Amino acid sequence: MPSTLVSTARSYRPPLWLRSGHLQSVWPTLFRRVALNEPESAVVDTPDGDQLHLDWYRQGSDRLAILSHGLEGHSQRPYIQGLARGLLADGWDVLAWNFRSCGGRMNRLPRFYHSGATVDLDVVVRHALAAEPAYQYLGLSGFSMGGNLTMLYLAQQGERIDSRIRGAVTFSVPCDLAGSAEVLGWRSRRIYMQRFLGDLRIKMEEKARLFPDQIRMDGFDDIRNFHQFDDRYTAPLHGFRDARDYWAQASCLPRLPDIRVPSLIVNAADDPFLSPACFPERRRKLGAWVTLEVPRWGGHVGFVEVARDGYYWSERRALSFLRGLIE
Repeated sequence: MPSTLVSTARSYRPPLWLRSGHLQSVWPTLFRRVALNEPESAVVDTPDGDQLHLDWYRQGSDRLAILSHGLEGHSQRPYIQGLARGLLADGWDVLAWNFRSCGGRMNRLPRFYHSGATVDLDVVVRHALAAEPAYQYLGLSGFSMGGNLTMLYLAQQGERIDSRIRGAVTFSVPCDLAGSAEVLGWRSRRIYMQRFLGDLRIKMEEKARLFPDQIRMDGFDDIRNFHQFDDRYTAPLHGFRDARDYWAQASCLPRLPDIRVPSLIVNAADDPFLSPACFPERRRKLGAWVTLEVPRWGGHVGFVEVARDGYYWSERRALSFLRGLIE
């Protein structure tokens, strides 16, 4: 059984002009493009009558990586495609999936997605494990919200986890959802909050048209933070009492000691989305199978690297970690 390790990940040293958490957080969205072949699209049904849309990149490997995106992200985001490209070059098959309502396709039900929707990740994992020819090894990776979802899923699987699931590597994980919601509510984070609410508004307007008896848009302009949004929409649509009940049940932080496969969390010290509790350094908080690495720089889902091959540092770190799970 591995021992817990907290590392400062000193190997990541970006150029001086990229040593800003805010710049790291926005640079890839604004300027990064990743060349990747078109995926094989698939649709998988959920037990409650909904659907999930998947992007497969297959090359006949015996190992598969499942990638989970972040809040209001999708399977074609540069951080997903960047890691997918690296994994394919390293001999993996890749499955990148879209949360409900993401990827340009509205889902069927009033509910959408949330940080604790591990039932959906389980559907994707089971679908992958049932594929023919069968995979011998499966690794998971998640970014931001997808990182929290991934770690919570592994914790819930606990001792009964399928032996083919070898572990996970996650980046910029808001494992303390309440704390991260508070941080994003700060005046200095307004630009991020406005972007999220703008995207969510478009989605909720469509939901309101489809389900006018359950979802209303009056007063949406008064929403300024995730506490208000989750109180009004996320919690009631997904069976939680309120925002704080949702955050408490969906945060992976208190469940990390339940994980039973090697798992890595990489959270940059300058991440503008994360609260202090998102850097759990004590063994009793992390458990025996979880490693935390805290690079000094990297922002939120940044870890930008200026390199000829186009890889980011986070992709090199993920490939190294996942490779170690099957060697």
